[in-house]
Amino acid sequence: MSSARQDLLRLLAHKSFKLGEFNLSSGGTSDYYIDCRTTTLDAKGARLTGEVFAEEIRQRGWRAKAIGGLTMGADPIVTAVSVVTGELHGFLVRKAEKRHGMGQRIEGFREVGAPVVIVDDVCTTGASTVQAIEAARESGFRVVGTMCLVEREEAKGRPNVEKAAAPAPFVSIFTANDVRAEHVLQTDDTQPVILAAAAICEMCGNPAVTNVPRNRCAAHKM
Repeated sequence: MSSARQDLLRLLAHKSFKLGEFNLSSGGTSDYYIDCRTTTLDAKGARLTGEVFAEEIRQRGWRAKAIGGLTMGADPIVTAVSVVTGELHGFLVRKAEKRHGMGQRIEGFREVGAPVVIVDDVCTTGASTVQAIEAARESGFRVVGTMCLVEREEAKGRPNVEKAAAPAPFVSIFTANDVRAEHVLQTDDTQPVILAAAAICEMCGNPAVTNVPRNRCAAHKM
């Protein structure tokens, strides 16, 4: 896992993941909640999000001209990737067409026939990602890939998105279990902090100030 990807996972686990009892927009309930916008709108989180999504797009070989998704979960991701790459344009998909002006549903980049990547923050049922895919195609875009920051792996989200996106692939940066596992590591205070004399930060090599759950210096501990 790249440094940026690992740092983004740590930030999501620290800022965006909560344990408890929550009602979901899908109508179900869950013992955890992920609010990705507390990470994607964070200054450091925005940069990491842009870097991680941009690198994934490069590795997948998706030669896209733009990146977009349904407002508002996709908004900070779209902006971050556009800024980091300096090449990928951005567009946002309204949940409904405007009733004034030109009445368009797509805001921003609108080149007919252009290859685009659809993004979202959390995929549960996949409904918002599917809406964005359909709106993009109706506007004349060619969808070459779909991505989400965190996949909850429930409510048939993946098959729903894959069906709508086909033949374009669907990729998740992290699963909810990835974020939960990192969150548990960060909040595990059942062990005393006892450092060996030569302990160093696993991130940068500077002297560590904690070894629970990992050896970290003051700058890198959560």
